[in-house]
Amino acid sequence: MQSTYSKHRGVTGVGEGNRRRYYLVAEEILPEAMLKTVQVKTLLASGEVERVHDAVSQVGLSRSAFYKYRDLVHLYDEEGREHVVTLSLILEHRTGVLSVVLDAIARAGGNVLTINQGMPVHQAALVTVMVDVSDMTNPVDALVKTLVGMTGVRRAEIVGYSQ
Repeated sequence: MQSTYSKHRGVTGVGEGNRRRYYLVAEEILPEAMLKTVQVKTLLASGEVERVHDAVSQVGLSRSAFYKYRDLVHLYDEEGREHVVTLSLILEHRTGVLSVVLDAIARAGGNVLTINQGMPVHQAALVTVMVDVSDMTNPVDALVKTLVGMTGVRRAEIVGYSQ
């Protein structure tokens, strides 16, 4: 399964065309300094530690590294602010495949907000589904793995997150 996702957000004066690009990536590929920066931010936000000096000492990070990354790295929380995911699916053009996919999303606790299905080409159709995942008890990745394993689903991946 694909574990790297991207989203774009306009930020004035940053990068090409005044747009900063954001990537949601798996934890295991991040450098240690970025992971420790998130730990420091978590300690400070929770009130467990009050001063940056104490937090960086606790996790073993230099203050300069913390200040370098603090505004650039953020912990993604599936149960936090971003409750809507956009799924991209390639489904075989057979009766009932979309219905079974929608049923699987509902059984996982997802609430389908929009469905956009293209015309079938070579016996397969591209389907984009926006799902409210705020009531799901399992991670969205588990749903995607379930969908990929279903008969008639050629591909399923998360292509976006939003509120």
